[in-house]
Amino acid sequence: MQSSHAVTIKDIAKRLGISASTVSRALRGSTEINDETKKLVQELAKELNYTPNPIALSLKEKKTKVLGVIVPEIANYFCSAVIAGIEDYAYAKGYHVIIFQSHEKYDREIMNIRLLQSRRIDGLIISVSNETKNGKHIQEVIDTGIPVVMFDRICNEVDTPRVVTDDEGGAYLATCHLIEQGYTKIAHVSMATHLSVTKNRMKGYMEALKEHGIPFQKKWIVSCDFNAKNIKKTVEKLFKSDPKPDAILAAAERIAIRSFEVLKEMKLRIPEDVALAGFFDNPVSRFIDPPLTSIHQPTFDIGQSAVRLLIEMIESNSLQHQFKTIELKTTIDIRASSLRCPPESDTAEKKNAGSRRKPPRA
Repeated sequence: MQSSHAVTIKDIAKRLGISASTVSRALRGSTEINDETKKLVQELAKELNYTPNPIALSLKEKKTKVLGVIVPEIANYFCSAVIAGIEDYAYAKGYHVIIFQSHEKYDREIMNIRLLQSRRIDGLIISVSNETKNGKHIQEVIDTGIPVVMFDRICNEVDTPRVVTDDEGGAYLATCHLIEQGYTKIAHVSMATHLSVTKNRMKGYMEALKEHGIPFQKKWIVSCDFNAKNIKKTVEKLFKSDPKPDAILAAAERIAIRSFEVLKEMKLRIPEDVALAGFFDNPVSRFIDPPLTSIHQPTFDIGQSAVRLLIEMIESNSLQHQFKTIELKTTIDIRASSLRCPPESDTAEKKNAGSRRKPPRA
C-alpha cells in the first residue's frame, strides 16, 4: 500500500480497529498484549513501511539518539577514519551521527556547537581547530548537561573524558629512527604550537635528541598552518639556513605530504639528500616514491573508543564518567623515505611506541 504521508500509529490502529495505545504497546513487544495482536500489528506496520517518529520518541524518552561530531576537516584522512569508527559503533547502538567541520576556524567551531545544541543532541565528540586556544565554549556545553568527549586535539583545562594517542612516544620513535640512520640535523615542522598534540610531539622529538646527545637547534623547529603556500615557504626557509637540515619530522598529515612535494620541487633526493618522516595515516604514504615513513595512529579505534565513552555517559546519566582518559599506542611504519640503505623487501618495518614508553591508559 502506498501512502502520501508518513504512516502513524493512529493509521495502524484505524486499519485494525484497535486503540493507538494498544498498537504502541504491541510495537514495543509489551507483555500486556497477546501474541496474535502483536503479530497483526507488526505485520501491518511492515506492510505500511511504518517507522517510529524520532521527535515523538525523543519527547517521550527525553533523548534524541543523535550524537554531534565536530572535526577540523573531513578531507583529512585521520578525521575521516576516526568518523568511520564513530559511526560504526554508534549505529550498532541505535544512535545517529551529525558531523560538522570547523575547517580549522575557531568561530566556525563555536557556530557548529550552537547548531548541534539547537538539534538537541544527546552528546558531543570533538577535536578542536587549529585556532582554538582554550576550551571555554566546550565547558559551556558541559555546563548545560550535554556530555562531551574530546579526541586527539584536546583542551587540558576542560574536565571531560578524552581519547588520545601516544604522540610523544610516536615522535620519539621516529626521531630515534632518523638518528639511527645517521641523520643528525633533524628539523621539526609542526602545526600551531598551542595545540596539545603539537606540544606532545615536540616533547618526544626533544627527548630523542637529548638522549642521543644531539644539540638542540632552534632554527630547525618551525611551525605553520595547513595552507599549501605557507608550508612551502616554511620548508624552503629551512633549506636556506646554514647548515641545512638533513631530515624532517613532520607533525601532521598535510605538512608531511606538502613537505614531500616541496622537497621534490627543490630537486632534493629523498632520502639521499634529506630524509622525511611524519604523522601521516593516509594509505597513500605506501605508494608515493619513495614510500613515506609514517607514524601511525589507530584512527578507527580512536573513533570507537570516543563514542563508546560518550554513549556510556549518556546512558548512565553521568557527565564526567570518572574523567577517563584513554591513551592508544602509536606505531612507526619505516619505509624508504628515511632509510640510508633501503631493505630489499617492500614490507615496512613496524615499531611500537608503547614498547618503550609507559603503558597506555584505559
